[in-house]
Amino acid sequence: MEDKKNLFSAIQPSGILTIGNYLGALRHFRALQDDYNGIFSLADLHTLTVRQDPAVLRKNIYELTALYLACGIDAEKSILFAQSHVSAHTELAWVLNTICYPGELMRMTQYKDKSKKHEDNINMGLMDYPVLMAADILLYQTELVPIGADQKQHLELARDLAIRFNNLYGETFKVPEGYIGKSAARVMSLAEPTRKMSKSDANLNAFISMNDDPDTIIRKFKRAVTDSDNQIIASPEKPGITNLLTIYSAFTNKTIEDAEKEFAGKGYGDFKIAVGEAVAEVIEPIRQEKNRLLANKDYLDDVLKCGAERAERIAYRTLNKVYRKVGLVQRKRG
Repeated sequence: MEDKKNLFSAIQPSGILTIGNYLGALRHFRALQDDYNGIFSLADLHTLTVRQDPAVLRKNIYELTALYLACGIDAEKSILFAQSHVSAHTELAWVLNTICYPGELMRMTQYKDKSKKHEDNINMGLMDYPVLMAADILLYQTELVPIGADQKQHLELARDLAIRFNNLYGETFKVPEGYIGKSAARVMSLAEPTRKMSKSDANLNAFISMNDDPDTIIRKFKRAVTDSDNQIIASPEKPGITNLLTIYSAFTNKTIEDAEKEFAGKGYGDFKIAVGEAVAEVIEPIRQEKNRLLANKDYLDDVLKCGAERAERIAYRTLNKVYRKVGLVQRKRG
């Protein structure tokens, strides 16, 4: 790989992503791969902490692979692979488990939240997946990790485990830093604008998925919750309009202030349609390209195969070093 800093990012293939996922992560990847060694993973093992329909999960893995590519990931310039295709991830996770403390994992906010949501399946993977996430990151001597606010705790654990291992066994891992994009728009639900937009929302009108066609996108924005008066201004007292202004400015690369001026004196109806059209103009070419790629599963399989082979070469250099440091005897080949 080129002499650039390594950047690692992983997304779970647990459903169709929303425009929130696009604005927070996917749209930045095309540019980031020019400035960094981009290592992009489908975190398929992480999805298993919650019960999955096997056929749906396989479909989602291909969907996310195609979406990565449609959003501009260059499979030759960057490494794109499925986490489960590189066994070093789970192997390093075991070693890191031996220096991680139960209290650290039980304090994780996401563990507490998911335990409440999935009371019928509070499994060890649900508690332990931050250690696997740390292994994902540390295997590639990662220096930068794009994160959202909900992942800060997990990145901090990865940093702590890297430092702890280095202190115990000598310099082994680079200690990763968080990368937060300059324009990380926080996209809220169209139905309840005080909550974050989520692909798992039971109300299909509450989110815009990367699979929605232009008519669906505009229809959902027409139904978006707004506020009592008719002023199109961003304000804590106007969460609905503020959310729509945030989305519009993110998709048009305009400031909130410019958007407010553009729609001054106009009604909510016209504004909602304009937001929908701005989003559809960006999302539709991506959706069409993703569908084109999905029609060629052999190509997607080849991308994942080549990506896994490239990822393995880096990952096993790190893992072999770890095994030597902890005292394991290297297997003789041939």
